[in-house]
Amino acid sequence: MNTLTFCGCFTGFLPLLGFLVFQLLTDLKEQRKESGKNKHSSGQQNLNTITYETLKYISKTPCRHQSPEIVREFLTAMKSHKLTKAEKLQLLNHRPVTAVEIQLMVEESEERLTEEQIEALLHTVMSILPAGPEDEQKKNASSDMAVDEEDPA
Repeated sequence: MNTLTFCGCFTGFLPLLGFLVFQLLTDLKEQRKESGKNKHSSGQQNLNTITYETLKYISKTPCRHQSPEIVREFLTAMKSHKLTKAEKLQLLNHRPVTAVEIQLMVEESEERLTEEQIEALLHTVMSILPAGPEDEQKKNASSDMAVDEEDPA
């Protein structure tokens, strides 16, 4: 699916959706390689630097592992949570894994959400949005440490 076609589905807050920025810049980078554009102009060098730095940053975030289908599924699941578009965007881009992170991303969460709702929100985020490889490695390392602590032999 073309990124621009997908963009029409979420008008209003899409320009900041991390996975689309990643897709768009990756496509732009590939098009440049194929066309062999001149890299010597000052403007082109600046654009290349911005593209490189942005891709480098986004590739370290959970957004790198998202797809249009995952975003649609997530937004559908979020309808029952009564969050603003900006809050949903924060959840998509950052993939919180703790209640504290949810409280930082949802305005006035103490008044708006019960502990059960926060847990349900976390469950939805973690079950739909893919974890990055770094998160999986951390999870495996911490579970290995827990096993080591329980069984010192």
